[in-house]
Order: sequence, then C-alpha cells, then structure tokens
Amino acid sequence: MIEAFMTLKFLQYALVAAVLIGFTAPLIGSFVVVRRMSLIADALSHVTLAGIALSLLISGMVASLADLNPLYLGIVTSVIAALTIDWLRAKYKHFQELAIPIIMATGMGLGAIFISLANGFSMDLVSFLFGTVSAVTLTDVYTILIVTGVVILFVIAFYKELLFLSFDEEQARVSGIRLRLVHILFMIVVALVIAISMRVVGILLVSSLITLPVAAALRLAKSFKATIFYAIVFGEVATVAGLILAYQFDLAPGGMIVMLAVAELILIMVIERFWIGGKLHEKKHRTSA
Repeated sequence: MIEAFMTLKFLQYALVAAVLIGFTAPLIGSFVVVRRMSLIADALSHVTLAGIALSLLISGMVASLADLNPLYLGIVTSVIAALTIDWLRAKYKHFQELAIPIIMATGMGLGAIFISLANGFSMDLVSFLFGTVSAVTLTDVYTILIVTGVVILFVIAFYKELLFLSFDEEQARVSGIRLRLVHILFMIVVALVIAISMRVVGILLVSSLITLPVAAALRLAKSFKATIFYAIVFGEVATVAGLILAYQFDLAPGGMIVMLAVAELILIMVIERFWIGGKLHEKKHRTSA
C-alpha cells in the first residue's frame, strides 16, 4: 500500500487532491452550515453535473476540444449557478428558499438532457458522479491548489465580515460592512469548492463533505474557531483514509469518504452521550451529595 502511493503518480495526485479538499471543504463549510445554507451545496453540485456532462458532450463532438478538462466548465457553471441563486434570492425577498430548488431543478434537467445527447453515461461521467482515484491529473491538482489558495486568502481577508454575516447580519449593516460584496464573493468561493471537490468525492456526494465534518465539529467545539479546526481535522481524516481504503478495496472514493465522515459524526455523538454526558451526571451527583 505505502509502496503504491510512493511510486504511482496517479495515486500521488489523488492523495494531494484529497488533502487539499479535506482542508478546503470543511473550512468553507463551517460558514455554510452556520449561515444555514447547507442545501446550496446540493444545488450547485447538480448544476456542476450539467456543466461536466456538457463538457464531455462537446469533447466528443469537437475533435479540437477532445482534451478539454471537464473540471473547467464545471467550475464555470457552478459559479454562474451561485450568482444566479443570489440573484433569485433578491427577486424573491419573502420566499428566498425558492432559489435553491429552482437552480437544483435546472441543473438536473440540463444534466439529463446533456447526458442523453451524449448517449448515456460514460465511464468519465460516472467517475465524476462518485469520485475516482485514477482520474485525478496533474492539471487537476494545480487547479485544486489554486482554488485552495483563493479560499484561504478569502477567509483571511474577510474573516471579520464573514463572522458578522454568519452571526449578526443586522449589526453588520449598522457597522457599514459591504455585505453585498462579501456575500457575492462567498457564493463564488463556495461554488469553486464544490467544483474542485467533485474529482475525488464525486458530484453526488460533495455536499456531504462540506456539511458532515462541520456537524461533527459542532458537537465538540466551544467556539467558532474551534469548530473550523475540528471540522478540518475530521475532513482530512475522512478524505485521506477514505481514499486509501477506496484504492485498497477498489471502491468509489466518494462513498468511502462520506461513510467515514458519517462514522466520525456517530462516534462523536456516542462519545458525547456516554463519556461527556457521564461526566456531567457524575458531577451533578457529587454536587447533590
């Protein structure tokens, strides 16, 4: 196993991608969950599927574009969808939740059309749906690395503004923070993370990597910074271990990564119930005695 990861280039690329995604997805996911925007990840992933299917369709029809990386068009469609969601939320001020199902339905419809035009699912498309170990290229790694850098710089530059948006939007308006600009940038960053994560985790499962590590972290953390830290730790463990197990047993890495994230959440809840809860019960008993 260790020798394989030391010698096989595609495994090295996949491992680097997993480490970067395991860091980036929970980092931005912490803000997504706290802002109660978890379903946006699902909507963007479905639109990304449409972009991927369109890219594969174009590659098959135009010989000069046969080597076009589907990741690029997936990123473009994901960003467009994120901005469209924001536009729709502004149009439906009293029914903002409508924006998500509208975009999700659009993505699913376009995806179905493009897939049927391409004569059904191909192995390339299936790998994007559930993730794959062997399909990650050096170009993908560079793209994921660039997006990771963008995400880190964005969080550092706008951390205070993101906290206001997440916990006290009214106070943010009073403070003169450019909420509109920060929100649009945040939506773009979320779209970028969704798009790059699909290579390893898969389009259908990427939203789980954004939310599950954060859900586990929220059970332990006593501050928002601690939530981010624990979420990143849980995300890294799930992605790296999931990738290794997927290669070892010849399974889809997305499924393994998500199930490990689920296992982490269950484990944390069990520990919280029987260990932390037991300590509190013991302390209460001693106090009453």
